[in-house]
Amino acid sequence: MGVFVFLPLVLPLTAWPVARLAEQHLHPRTATRLLSAAAGVLALCSTLCLGLLMVVGTAQLPGNPLPDGWSDPEVREAVPYDEVAGRAAIPALLAVLTACALAGARHRRTRRRAARALAGLPATPVVVLPDGAPYAYALPGGGRDRIVVTTGMLAALEGGERRALFAHERAHLAAAHHRFLLVVRLAALANPFLRPLRTTVVYTVERWADEEAAAAVGSRRTVARAIGKAALASRSAAGTGPAGFAGLAFAGLAGFAFAGPVPRRMAALLDPAPAARTWPSVFTTAGLAVWGAAAGTTVSALSSANSAVTLFLVLKAATPL
Repeated sequence: MGVFVFLPLVLPLTAWPVARLAEQHLHPRTATRLLSAAAGVLALCSTLCLGLLMVVGTAQLPGNPLPDGWSDPEVREAVPYDEVAGRAAIPALLAVLTACALAGARHRRTRRRAARALAGLPATPVVVLPDGAPYAYALPGGGRDRIVVTTGMLAALEGGERRALFAHERAHLAAAHHRFLLVVRLAALANPFLRPLRTTVVYTVERWADEEAAAAVGSRRTVARAIGKAALASRSAAGTGPAGFAGLAFAGLAGFAFAGPVPRRMAALLDPAPAARTWPSVFTTAGLAVWGAAAGTTVSALSSANSAVTLFLVLKAATPL
């Protein structure tokens, strides 16, 4: 395996430039899909390589249940600094698996709490809660997607702004933004180097929904005004919060007025609509960053595959028939 087994652990660094440039130079839809795919692949590759290192490290421990041949010098020679790297990978991989499992459990628990909170309400696509606290969010639910909004939020907006709010939340549901957010959340837990990608995707999914709302309403200024009014109303009511919910962070989807820096979202809506070009030219800064991230992701996948195959062959040769 050589040093190839370590590359997927650090190759997420190649995606940092595109994470910084994507929100300014790529369409939000393109940025969300690109960064989520890169984060998912890079996280899987780094986790796989931690698993391979853990196999070598576990085989060196006395009393381990693995075949004796797996601790032979020929196996250890496949990994540079095998004693340190192999044993360090054991707690690292356990920490990754534990963090992802806890995040998944919190995700499921929040979904159940939300379902119970809405159980007694009509099964309509839009649920209006009699609550003076202004908040609204999309609630995906396996074929029963809902938009939850309070009377406080509706009172803070005018007619066109309300349409912008509903169009924004419908865009979240139609494009399944909660899945992109869950992917980058788990990826950032699997490899801390992927946290910048998660931060960017949290912003770009909101920008994506903003652009869809602007197209549906026919006025970018109306959407920007709705976001600003909702943010001001929510800030003035800070601390009240959505009763009975983990609320604005449900399923990774933040509320209409909360996710992403509101001034940046409003400023983007006051500019012309971004070009829908899916892949920037390589002769631009953004293009170089995109190709760099693509190259890093490809090398990570090839390195992890090479390491897995190599270790499999080495372990097979070291295992007595």
